Amino acid sequence: MASGSEGSRRPRGLCTWCVNAVKWIPVIFIVTIIIWSYYAYVIELCSRTVTNNVERVLYLIGYHILFAIFMWAYWQTIFTEIGRVPTQFKMPRAELEKLEQAESDEAQRQILERFAQNLPVTNRTVTGAIRYCEKCQHVKPDRAHHCSVCGECVLKMDHHCPWVNNCVAFTNYKFFILFLGYALLYCLFIAFTTLSYFIRFWKGDLQGIGRFHILFLFFVAVMFAVSLVSLFCYHCYLVLRNRSTLEAFRAPIFRTGADKDGFSLGKYNNFQEVFGDNRRTWFLPIFTSLGDGVTFPQRCVDEDTDTLLGTRQRWVEEAELDSPPFSSPHTAPLTATHGTRARDPAPV
Repeated sequence: MASGSEGSRRPRGLCTWCVNAVKWIPVIFIVTIIIWSYYAYVIELCSRTVTNNVERVLYLIGYHILFAIFMWAYWQTIFTEIGRVPTQFKMPRAELEKLEQAESDEAQRQILERFAQNLPVTNRTVTGAIRYCEKCQHVKPDRAHHCSVCGECVLKMDHHCPWVNNCVAFTNYKFFILFLGYALLYCLFIAFTTLSYFIRFWKGDLQGIGRFHILFLFFVAVMFAVSLVSLFCYHCYLVLRNRSTLEAFRAPIFRTGADKDGFSLGKYNNFQEVFGDNRRTWFLPIFTSLGDGVTFPQRCVDEDTDTLLGTRQRWVEEAELDSPPFSSPHTAPLTATHGTRARDPAPV
């Protein structure tokens, strides 16, 4: 019996390992391209092709500054842990049994309403019910969604990106946008600085095998720049509107109905919610986003929601005494200042 159970476990473990390994293939591909671009630019272009020393030094300094901050943002996007749902949203076993034994949808809805009455949730399903994840067995916080790839609910989930093998969500959304922005600058810098040598290649003025590295480097930089500019601009638009990619396709539903701009507080406030209120750290890949990923100020606040907002700070304080909102060491709990911004939003 023991050997049989061990045999049944091994294929499952091996299969899981293979699936996890396959998920890293897109990241390995990107890293391989980056390593080759470093060799092609630093060695083949700057060291062996550029003859003017001043030009070479300027190219190397500019390139390494962009390379360092680009790789820093990429690293942070990949290895920052996702924001997990706090334990306060987990259904107790007794309530879970009642939910499973409920004879009707209305009975299930009432059970969830009673359990969530002290939780800071305002988003609803299409039918107006409390959002509940059957796989994770907890009430979903506002803007949280279940990721089938990660296998759990993620706070303020934007999308799961295979190129970083991670969910782009509350904890790393700033890093993802900076990664896109610095990747675009990296590609544009390479394209503009190699353009004159690309032209010399077609004129036949460049000799040696290194000229093919410069040729492909220019084409790859332009190709990635074209694909990045649309993605970067789209996410800049989402930041200024305070929407996630999921919310752009399906508007969040509140007690008063669906509202695609329900979390929008004005462009400047929306920007600060992602990048923070310290201008010195806006463009550095360090976590400065406002809030805790669980509660978010809203554009319109009705009487019921206003009462709920008044209890949010108490909930945060109780949650801090019990356990942190999620396991990321970078995040800070929602402050009263952040919560009160919902009452005085800037004009859109």
